[in-house]
Amino acid sequence: MRWAILDTSVYINHWEGALHEEVLAEVRRTFIVRQSSVVLSELRRGARTPKARHVVEALYALSRTQWAPTDADWWRTGLLIRKIGDANHWDHRKRQEFQNDTLIALTARRYGATIVTSNRDDYELLGQELRVAVRLV
Repeated sequence: MRWAILDTSVYINHWEGALHEEVLAEVRRTFIVRQSSVVLSELRRGARTPKARHVVEALYALSRTQWAPTDADWWRTGLLIRKIGDANHWDHRKRQEFQNDTLIALTARRYGATIVTSNRDDYELLGQELRVAVRLV
């Protein structure tokens, strides 16, 4: 069975009702899902209500295996953001937003995992640049 990391957008879309359970069930049948420490951090940062905090804390508690970026991933992220950002004429803010996606992509690549996301634009760029598998939902 193959590995996958669910991007933050998948969780948010599911919790907000835009991504149906059938789609996630199919992902779970196809992949062994591992949690990204970057995704968990993004979810925690955005959990503004008590209910949202509870849901994110429960996910964290269930996440026995977390994959985290290495020092080399952080170092390479700076280069990739500069390269892709310059090619696309991105401003400072877009480059900052792209950082976590890049860290997630490099982590997925290290494990040979597929990134499951609804963030088409950023992950298509990263998929091409890093030759990492991306599955859009």
